[in-house]
Amino acid sequence: MGKKRRWLKWVLGTVGVLALIIVAALIFVNVYIGKSEAVIEGKMAVKILDEDVTVIRDEIGVPHIEAETDADLYRAQGYVQAQDRMFQMDLSRRQASGRLAEVVGAAAVDTDKRFRTFSLRDAAEKSWEGYGDEAKQVLEWFAEGVNAYMEEAKAEGTLSYEFALLGYEPEEWTPLDSLTIGKYMAYDLGGNWNTLAVRHWALNAFPEDKAKELFIAYPDNAPSILAANKKQPVKVAGEFDASVIPPEFNGSNNWVVSGDKTESGLPLLADDPHLGLSTPSIWYQMHLQSPEQNVSGVIFAGIPGIILGHNEEIAWGVTNVGPDVQDLYIETPNPEDSTQFLYEGKWEQAEVRDETISVKGEEDEAFEVTVTRHGPIISPILYKGEDPGAVFSIQWTALEPTLELQAVLGFNKASNWEEFETALEDFQAPAQNFVFASTDGTIAYKANGRIPLRKTGDGQLPVPGDSADYGWEGYVPFDELPRSVNPESGFIATANNEVIDDSYPYHITDFWAQPYRYERIAEVLEASDDLTPEDMMELQMDQKNLYAAEFLDGMIAAVRKDTKEYDPLLEMLEEWDQVDGADQAAPLVFHKWMKQLPDTILKGEFPEDVYEMFAGKNHITDEMMRQAFAGNEGAWVSEYGGVEKWLTDALAESVDEIEEQFGDKFEDWEWGEYHQLTFPHPLASASPIFAQLLNPAPVAIGGSNITVQAAAFKEDGKVNHGASWRFVADLSDLTGAYHIVGPGLSGHMKSDFYHNQVDDWAEGDYHRTEIEKKAAGTELILTAD
Repeated sequence: MGKKRRWLKWVLGTVGVLALIIVAALIFVNVYIGKSEAVIEGKMAVKILDEDVTVIRDEIGVPHIEAETDADLYRAQGYVQAQDRMFQMDLSRRQASGRLAEVVGAAAVDTDKRFRTFSLRDAAEKSWEGYGDEAKQVLEWFAEGVNAYMEEAKAEGTLSYEFALLGYEPEEWTPLDSLTIGKYMAYDLGGNWNTLAVRHWALNAFPEDKAKELFIAYPDNAPSILAANKKQPVKVAGEFDASVIPPEFNGSNNWVVSGDKTESGLPLLADDPHLGLSTPSIWYQMHLQSPEQNVSGVIFAGIPGIILGHNEEIAWGVTNVGPDVQDLYIETPNPEDSTQFLYEGKWEQAEVRDETISVKGEEDEAFEVTVTRHGPIISPILYKGEDPGAVFSIQWTALEPTLELQAVLGFNKASNWEEFETALEDFQAPAQNFVFASTDGTIAYKANGRIPLRKTGDGQLPVPGDSADYGWEGYVPFDELPRSVNPESGFIATANNEVIDDSYPYHITDFWAQPYRYERIAEVLEASDDLTPEDMMELQMDQKNLYAAEFLDGMIAAVRKDTKEYDPLLEMLEEWDQVDGADQAAPLVFHKWMKQLPDTILKGEFPEDVYEMFAGKNHITDEMMRQAFAGNEGAWVSEYGGVEKWLTDALAESVDEIEEQFGDKFEDWEWGEYHQLTFPHPLASASPIFAQLLNPAPVAIGGSNITVQAAAFKEDGKVNHGASWRFVADLSDLTGAYHIVGPGLSGHMKSDFYHNQVDDWAEGDYHRTEIEKKAAGTELILTAD
């Protein structure tokens, strides 16, 4: 017994020691991580300032910065952004510049190659030359503020803990870093090259009748372009990394209502841009005040100014136009020299940029970017001895010098529509649907940005790169872009839907978003003449599913013709109120079914990576259903065995998946059990421990990718895309406005403002941010001495 007691005592003692060690380690980690949390009250000396600056963070963490000059305002903006988001800012500039491998290692080399090829940093450098002195000065002031924070944090060992995890320190911030992040946003919102590549592949892989159905509008009137795509096929399968293609759901809702339709008699404006949901948010909300401006809203971390929001006299918001601004060219390399390409019967030398990639822990990787007269070659680079074949180059509006920051600075100080529209001339890429309202009662809209005018074709397919007959010959004139001021309807709304009719003389795109969000917004706005800010917030959270209203009856009828097996389930769908509520079973069945339809009929006919590149698959299968329900089954549906078999097979697959996860009693299913809100941190995927520490707990939510309350989801049901910022402004009281930025404003896991707006996002609990009276909250004085 004595030995057993001694053994037990030793075990308990060892366990106790280990527990103490673990506790001590946790305390150390906690203290170490806490050391890098932003200082948000008291006084801090910031030697670059000319005068003291006040920074008040209100109850939800919005920084209210008040300075005596614009110079100090932008310096303080850079400093404060870096306090809360330095790691995000550094990661953003590295990703856009193709420099992640330097800090992450070999796993990021392919991503770096893709972003080096897309030449965002190069485009930022070219844009810098076009900026005026005022905008350049603002960028430099902002960079001074970021660098003042970094210098201080490095000296005191208070850089954010993510830098320690990856084992590096951030480099000096430059104006080009801010412009490069701006170019990344153009990349995120302005892409259609992958659609062109897939159509090119399809023309060469399928009979014409099947290929034709994969187009929104088949270019029958362009026989020379169709012939060129078949004559000179470019290898697509196995050549491109689909993981770097922006989500096809990047969209948004916005609307503006005139005083004729509001309770106050002055306009209301609402905006909710739909982008990736992440920790931290893509947006950083701020209030900036100096004797020259008083503006509030959001900006991308790493960029000065306020891109969306309001000042004392106007408010504005955007959605993505989604025009065809990327064209692919079929280039013919010289068999003797793959840096030369055929043009008008002669070999023309391309520019070749050395883009050697530094790789953490390994040798540098040689890489070159080849740029033709049209733009960079995006097909994998050719090596000596390889058959050159044909390759793709890309022409893209964002690769040209553009001046978006100059426009933003103009927005911030504009006081009426005329001044705002003048500032819009500098907002060139990505093209955006701007809605506007002012305290003088004006409401307005403009689809703004560079939209190419093509010599031949309309941008639906790659075109020959060896002929002068193709290419761009300018842009839609600024004064002829789609525009509306004070319309008779009393409101203007956009949701990435078609914004022109057949009378508009220029091509924008054939690939508009599905119309359901717009139709629901218009339905609600048309129905009332005494709208309030609360009505606008309620509409932003609306879960009515008009997609189901169009298709569900036909889908149910088709399955019933084929089988009686699913009748109880179909009866449940018939009784559904067609609202995507989190506690209902019907949205789970409907959305899984709709997402399964393309997979059932198309997926097996495509290489896996080409299918992954194929954007808008549901647009295609929706039209297949419309035609089949009208008695015109197309080649794909007929070949599959008819619309009844197709819809039944897709439903069967969907139900099997749901039953495997949630059991076989559909009465117990709930949309929210599957459809769960997440805000993933970029480091969370590296470890389950990181995920537990850095991500908020999932939240069951309603809505979907086609409701006004946008909540797009992945195959596993995780909602990772939606209203990254919600905003409502009442022009009868612009002393403040209503906002939600999920998951919060700080990028630091120990901050009170890290995940404090997750539930607000899910429940539609808005916060009013004031710009006239002094904000209540913690006060930090940045002193000039």
